[in-house]
Amino acid sequence: MTDVSAQTRPTLTIGGDLTVRRLGFGAMRITGRGIWGAPPNHDEAIAVLRRAVDLGVNLIDTADAYGPDVSERLIAEALVPYPSDLVIATKGGMLRDGPDRWRPDGRPEHLRAACEASLQRLRLESIAVYQLHRPDDPRVPLAESVGALADLQLEGKIHHLGVCNVTETQLDEACRVAPMVSVQNRYSRVDRQSESLLARCERDGRAFLPWAPLEVGRIANDPVISDVADAHQATPHQVALAWLLARSPVILPIPGTGSVAHLEENMRAAALALSPEEVARLAAAAS
Repeated sequence: MTDVSAQTRPTLTIGGDLTVRRLGFGAMRITGRGIWGAPPNHDEAIAVLRRAVDLGVNLIDTADAYGPDVSERLIAEALVPYPSDLVIATKGGMLRDGPDRWRPDGRPEHLRAACEASLQRLRLESIAVYQLHRPDDPRVPLAESVGALADLQLEGKIHHLGVCNVTETQLDEACRVAPMVSVQNRYSRVDRQSESLLARCERDGRAFLPWAPLEVGRIANDPVISDVADAHQATPHQVALAWLLARSPVILPIPGTGSVAHLEENMRAAALALSPEEVARLAAAAS
């Protein structure tokens, strides 16, 4: 399988004005174990971010909770001054109490402070896409959380808004407060609980960013994905990403890694053209 140039990769326009290539980079894994603290190899984390941009990535997804704060600081350290076409999407609305420990905080005052802190860490005047990391229902009404972000948007601190980890009902509620240009939910070939949300995004022209796209722990012993990978001289991870790219034109995978070698492997998935029969076979085998 050969590489594909950045110029020939499929693109997606977010919010009507942000055109990005449909294989982004998720910056969660450049932090420490349990998404907590500094990465084990700082120089490698910086190299991963710079190599991603070299390979044509122009959407990086992060969050204040990654580290916490670590991922955003590393992005700025590695990439400022940012390329003119680079879109940085970050999130707020989660607190961390330790490795692998997460809890939502959708209070308007927290979201305002979180957004303003992200602006400082990322060294930005406005965040291109700011996403509510998770609804804090029923403690905080979703409309209040989204309303706080809409206020920040009116102030120019946020350009576009998105939501993560939502149901269809919650997406509707968020959209009644302000336009949502993206949804980020768990989705992969073997986890399609958000299928109806993906259909909604297709209908409305909204970007769908699947998290956990690589089916970690599921693909190594999958005979169907292995057969397809062998036919294309590709890796199972590349096939999993290529399936997502083929599944819908609004899907924007954001695989993450702390390794330059793994990043390069993932990015070669953009060159893998699956046949309609292979796409259907992979979907059926995982259902």
